[in-house]
Amino acid sequence: MSAYGVSVVTTTWNERQNIEKIVSSIRFVLHNIPHEIIVVDDGSEDGTFQAAELVADLALSKKREGQTKGLLLGMRCAKYPVIATIDSDLENDPAHIPMLVQQAASFDLLVASRTKLPRISEKVAAKTLGRLVGVTDTMSNYRVFKKEIVSVFDLRGGETFGAEFLVIAKRKGLKIGEIKVDPPPRRKHPRLGGVVKANFRITWALLKCLALCLS
Repeated sequence: MSAYGVSVVTTTWNERQNIEKIVSSIRFVLHNIPHEIIVVDDGSEDGTFQAAELVADLALSKKREGQTKGLLLGMRCAKYPVIATIDSDLENDPAHIPMLVQQAASFDLLVASRTKLPRISEKVAAKTLGRLVGVTDTMSNYRVFKKEIVSVFDLRGGETFGAEFLVIAKRKGLKIGEIKVDPPPRRKHPRLGGVVKANFRITWALLKCLALCLS
C-alpha cells in the first residue's frame, strides 16, 4: 500500500453516458494528489463496464447485488491509505474530494452530508438512524474512509445504499465525522427510480439498518 494518496471508488449500473465525465472530473480535482479511480460495475447491460475499462485505473465487474457490496469490493482493492467513495450519477460534486481528504485524518469515516435531503424517506432516516450514528445524511455515499478500517466491514443487510457502513462503524466504536455540502441539481431520472419506488427502497434499507443497529 502506498504511503500517501487517495483511492476513489464508485459503483455503476447502466451509467455509460456518465462514466467518462465522472472519471475526468475526479482526475481534474486530484491532479496534484496521487490517486487511483476504481469503478465497480453492478451488472450493467449498456456497456458501462467496457467504457470504464478505458478510463478507470481499475474496472471490476460483478453480478447485480447492489451499491453497498460494490463499494466494499472496490474499497478492498484500494491501494492508498485514504479511500473516497462517490456516486457515479453526477449527483456528488467531485470538487469536494480534496477538502474531504484533507479533513479525513481526524476521523475513521467522514461523510459529506447534503444540506438538503430530497426525499421524505431520507428525512425520516436522518431523524432515526441518523441520530443513532451521528450523521444527518445516512444515505449519502459521498464519504472518506481510512483504508485500515475496511476489514471491519462484514455486511449482512444486503442493499442498504451504504448506510450499513455507518451502523458497523458506530458499533465498532470508530470515529465518524460529517461535513455539509450543497448538492448539485438532481438528474431527471435518478438511479433509485421514481418517487414511490425510491422512497420504498430507502425505507426498506432504513428498517434493515435500524434492526442491525439495535440488535
